[in-house]
Amino acid sequence: MKELTFCIRKTLGLIVLCMLSGVWSIAQDRQPGDSAFNGRKHIDTLPFIVDSAEVALRIKNLNPYFTLHVDSSLAYKLEINKDQSKYYWFLRNPPIGLRINKDNGLLTFKAEKSYFLSGKLKYDFQYRVSVGVQNLEVPSDHVDTSFYITFYNTDIIPSRVKPTVGSTLTVDEGDTVAFKVQCENGSFPIETITYIANMPLKGATLVKKCDDDFIWSPGFDFVKESDPGKERTVVVSFVGANRFMVRDTAQVRIVVKDALNYPLTLEDYKLTVNVINGYILRLKYTFLQLDKGVKKTKSTRTTFDITGSATALTGSIMSSSTSESSQKVGKVMPSVGVSLVPVKEAISPQKVTEQNQASGIRTAIKRLEYMISDNALVGERDPDIARKTSKLKEELKQIQVQLVDIPIEITSNMSEKELNQYFNSPKVNKKYRTKK
Repeated sequence: MKELTFCIRKTLGLIVLCMLSGVWSIAQDRQPGDSAFNGRKHIDTLPFIVDSAEVALRIKNLNPYFTLHVDSSLAYKLEINKDQSKYYWFLRNPPIGLRINKDNGLLTFKAEKSYFLSGKLKYDFQYRVSVGVQNLEVPSDHVDTSFYITFYNTDIIPSRVKPTVGSTLTVDEGDTVAFKVQCENGSFPIETITYIANMPLKGATLVKKCDDDFIWSPGFDFVKESDPGKERTVVVSFVGANRFMVRDTAQVRIVVKDALNYPLTLEDYKLTVNVINGYILRLKYTFLQLDKGVKKTKSTRTTFDITGSATALTGSIMSSSTSESSQKVGKVMPSVGVSLVPVKEAISPQKVTEQNQASGIRTAIKRLEYMISDNALVGERDPDIARKTSKLKEELKQIQVQLVDIPIEITSNMSEKELNQYFNSPKVNKKYRTKK
């Protein structure tokens, strides 16, 4: 019986506990609508205090990079996590035109093109701007940070081909034309360069890119006789292109004037002088041969003259004797001297022609030597080299015509070296040296 009573009590206790649990659950479900409960909730929860000394000051919406194009504007308000009325905004080293409102942190900028044209601002350059916010009452409550601002140009600047010379050049034949083809790069730089000429340019260097050298030397036969004004104009066009095949063309006019071929003319002058010197040597040898013949004839005639004079003198002396035989001898001997005159003329007649030829040859030698000295060059680039060469050729031709009847062929088998050895020999120098 006791055991049954204990079980009944236990069962009733469980029932009471279940009922109490249900009531408590209902009360919990009704709490959101209960004003008294709500009041207790607000009293128990700690509110979030924004402007507190324990919270660190920071800029909530700082953008580290700003990019603006020309003629655009910027208006950007910076915010902090505290009451802005108690803080002061400022900038350090800002680019020209960039401003900030000290009270509310409004960042403004107007990118006017005049700033860039005057050089006060640059394109594609990162400007570092320091920005700060400071508490007016608490000096230690501040933030210093920075951001970057970059400006770019929306206008397309064309690239240009710029040779280092003017649009017109004037050169002579044989001179060298050399200049550099530069580029003025804009938005898109020039990557390739080609050149076009109105006529073939032999030996000209190729120009393929910026800063290449154009080198060309016109030959001495470039200008033709039929060209007007003895000059020819060459038009060279340099065409530059960028990656999008946008082209720019620069033209250079090269006026080539007819000029003297100095190397060839110099060789012609030297050849003419050598020919004249060789001709002078042959004339000197001919002069010596003629002079020897004239001297030999003069020596023979002098011998006859001395013999006749001696015979006449002997006859005169013997005719003064008293003997008869001596008087006969004196009469006969003068007739022997007189008879030698026709013998002298027959054996050794006077060589008037040879003497005149020798005199003409000597005059020609002196004249040619003077002409060579008078028309000597003052340098390889003597501007009168063509005139002097022509003068020597003309003078040589006149002398050859004057001496056409003189037999100078006797020296045709002798070389210039042999003639020089003969004239420079001690025997000839001793014979023709000047006597005191």
